[in-house]
Amino acid sequence: MNLNDEFSQPPDAKPPDAKPPDPVPPDVSRMSPAAMADHLGSLIDLVLDSEQARAAADADRARRIDAARLFSELTINTSALVAPAYVGFGGDAYQRDLTNRVLVSELAALLRLPDRTVQTLIAESQALVHDFPDTLAALGAGQISYRHAHALLDQAWSLPAAARPGFEAAVLPNAATLTVAQFDRVARRWREKLHPESIAVRHQRCLDDRELVFEPAPDGMAYLHLYQSVEKVQAVFDRATGLATVLQRADEARTLTQLRADAITEVLLDGVTSGGLGRGVRGNVAVMVSVMTLLGHDDDPAHLDGYGPIDADTARRIAAHAPSFTRMLTDPETGVILSVGRSRYAVPADLRRWLRVRDETCRGPGCNQSAASCDIDHGIEWHEQGRTRHDNLAHLCKRMHKLKTETNWTLNHRPGGVIDWTTPTGHTYTTEPANLIQVTPPPF
Repeated sequence: MNLNDEFSQPPDAKPPDAKPPDPVPPDVSRMSPAAMADHLGSLIDLVLDSEQARAAADADRARRIDAARLFSELTINTSALVAPAYVGFGGDAYQRDLTNRVLVSELAALLRLPDRTVQTLIAESQALVHDFPDTLAALGAGQISYRHAHALLDQAWSLPAAARPGFEAAVLPNAATLTVAQFDRVARRWREKLHPESIAVRHQRCLDDRELVFEPAPDGMAYLHLYQSVEKVQAVFDRATGLATVLQRADEARTLTQLRADAITEVLLDGVTSGGLGRGVRGNVAVMVSVMTLLGHDDDPAHLDGYGPIDADTARRIAAHAPSFTRMLTDPETGVILSVGRSRYAVPADLRRWLRVRDETCRGPGCNQSAASCDIDHGIEWHEQGRTRHDNLAHLCKRMHKLKTETNWTLNHRPGGVIDWTTPTGHTYTTEPANLIQVTPPPF
């Protein structure tokens, strides 16, 4: 039997559309605007059908890979997969390793994937089938993608078996509405909540592994990997971005990404950039930490803007010993921001900071661009009597801002920072804030 044929059409996948879309579009000059939108919407729905069929195929692949794994384990100490001279050699552990290597090599050749990738695929398939059945069911129904399932598993590996069902129940509903990057942040937060070992203990253990690694790359290039405490790495990255932004003049041909790499390299080598920048420039990091944690009455994890949970000791150190860092205090019960370290009442700056903590990224569907580089948009435009209030404002990247302003993409703000989007073809999407801040801000 040709296994490629076996994998090509899993039984629970949707059958391909009987009549694929005509490659020659209809004459739009004869179509009304509503008909144009309907036709484009139908084509987009076909893309959704393909994605759902792909997810169903991924779920079926996981079941079949795990079935192959289970059966291969039954062949231990037989000559089905192992050369007769090696049957029984080295004990059961050695025999299991041999049969596993046979399975991995078979699948690697079939799928044209590296052995290490296949090993991960086997482990993920086993986990989906036996430990995360609801995730597998959602994948089979086309409600989530395999990348979402992978993100869930990536956060769940270190959880004990007893905590995994609760983790799956809490995290999985978010996978149907969030991008993979957004979902990964949610999963990471829930992992911290449910992990029986404190984040402080795990963080301290991981600090012992901090390192700087040189990795050669083709064409005379190389990578420099820094593994360090997250608040320090983010501050380094923010510093590089700040330097690059200053250097990004009108006559500068380099991109922001190139300038960021050049600036941090020059600072590391010489202490300053070619433009004279470097000394005394620091990155800024925003941390949300409860008053009780800051005072040492509990050790609840804090939240680092743009990253997620950090341990209480790191948050206290940032708040107490790093005056260049933004300090944020929150009420432990309501999450109300009590202070952002301001020295005067300035409506635009204060509200911008509040919105940045709430949003973290662009609020367009699927966009993960940092709020720091986004515009703040009035949902109801200012010239249409829209108000400058938290419930009418959101961060939008320039691309999403142009879509909202110049096309028939529309949005509607709902309570709690939730935004409902409607596309020109009538499809709807919902985005939720990165941080739910249950607070009634001052009346700006």
